[in-house]
Formats: sequence, C-alpha cells, structure tokens
Amino acid sequence: MPEAFGYAVAEDDAIDLVTAVLASPIRVIDTSNGYSDGQSERRIGAGIARAGGLPDDFLVVTKVDARDADYSGARVRESVRESKERLGLDTLPLVHLHDPEFHDFGDLTAPGGAVETLVQLRDEGEIGHIGVAGGDVHVMSRYLDLGVFEAMLVHSRWTIVDRSAGELIERAAASGVGVINAAVYGGGILADPSGGSTRYGYRPASAATLDAIVRMSELCSRWDTDLPTAALQFSLRDPRVGLTVVGISKRRRLDGLLEAARVDLAQEFWDELETLVPAPQHWLDAR
Repeated sequence: MPEAFGYAVAEDDAIDLVTAVLASPIRVIDTSNGYSDGQSERRIGAGIARAGGLPDDFLVVTKVDARDADYSGARVRESVRESKERLGLDTLPLVHLHDPEFHDFGDLTAPGGAVETLVQLRDEGEIGHIGVAGGDVHVMSRYLDLGVFEAMLVHSRWTIVDRSAGELIERAAASGVGVINAAVYGGGILADPSGGSTRYGYRPASAATLDAIVRMSELCSRWDTDLPTAALQFSLRDPRVGLTVVGISKRRRLDGLLEAARVDLAQEFWDELETLVPAPQHWLDAR
C-alpha cells in the first residue's frame, strides 16, 4: 500500500516473505481482494506455490471488495472468484465483507445484495465462513446486529491508545462471533514512535494521542521493553481476541515480531499503562 505508507515492496521480496511466514509459527495470513488492485492476493498465491502448497494447518483470510462503486451481489461473487484464482485455492475458509462503512447499509443488506450473497456462497460451499471487516464501530455494530456473520474484524480501534471498539468486541465475543483485531500499531505510528509520523488510524492524530504515545514509550523504557511490543501484547493478551493482525512487509522484521509475541509483561506494567490512555473524546469513533 505505497499510497498509505510511502514505499513499495518488490514482488520477489513479497513472495519471499510469504514463504517465510508459511514456514514460521504464524498460522494466518490476512489479505483482501482490493489490496493494491489484487497484487496482495497474487503475491500470496505465488508464495504458496513457491512453498509447494498451503500447509494443512494454515489459514488464509480474505475479503470481498467493491469495484468502481459496484458492491452488488454479482460483484461479490466475482470478487470471490478472483480471490480463488489469485490465491490458487479451491475454497476460501473465511471471507469478510470489507469496509461496509463506505457504502449504503440499505444497498448492502437488500435482497440479493452483498450480505445475502455472502451467506449464499457459504451455504453453497464456495466459502467456509463469513465475517465483516471495517473500522467505524457504529457502522460495524449495525452489521453485527444482522446475526449472520461468524467473525468480525475491527482495525485501529482496540489498541493501547484507542478503545473505541471495547463495547463492540464485548458484544461480539458474548454472542459467539470470532473477534479479529487488526492494525494494532494504528497504521504504523505505534510500531515506530520515533519515526516522525503524526498519523493514527490513517488520519492526523490528536495532540492527546501523540502525548500518550510519548509517555507510553517512556513507560516501556522503564520496564525494559518497547512500544511496539506493548502494542502487540495488548491485543494478544485479550482472551476475547481470536486473531491479531499486523502489517509486515520486510522479511527481516519477522524474527522481531515473533520475539515480541513471546514477551510477558507484568500486570503492574499494564496497570500503569491504563493511566496513560487518552480520554474517550480522543478516540477515533468518539461521539
């Protein structure tokens, strides 16, 4: 996503990273039909082929996307077909309705629309399970109310500095919906707090959020850890979260990510960190 992160990844480097992930303790890759106009899925598919196939215990999660504002039932079927072809998979085990907040709720939930078509594709055996993946928790709540989704992915809203999704995650977990927490680094700033970024969740961060990041970084230093590790562990330690999704584009970062996933921080650390969380009015979906 060079338009979001300011750099591109060479195709062979991306395929090499996929093969490394397939051979690592990580057992899930998350992608989407629309990421870089299908290039993400194509590279993952090439990595699977280079590795000699997908391991039996590995899960590839993707999402259906609109094309040129078309998010019809027909487009959903075509999106699934494209994803299967790019990934080289006969069945997609989990497929999300992607970014519904950018489309009309009535259109997507109408008879024959995107939601109903996803349900049909699952019932037909074309896909295994269906989920909904998006940002705005108020919109996501409406889709959760439909009672048809088996998983929910929310991004940038359940992190060390933003708790917008707290109530939504509690509802999903209580109803048996699998919870997937993505963008735990807030789009990058929590992964590299000294990198000069002032954006959180793909928008300018509030002064309160930036101040909290500085103070949390200082806390991490006192506990002989770092902010990226705390940001990752915040999600991993939550028993309601089934999958934690982080963006990674460089193979050299894989070992560090796995090491951070093994860190155990004391409860006293988390208690102090909670005192530094910005007030709710500074969260992405504050009302």
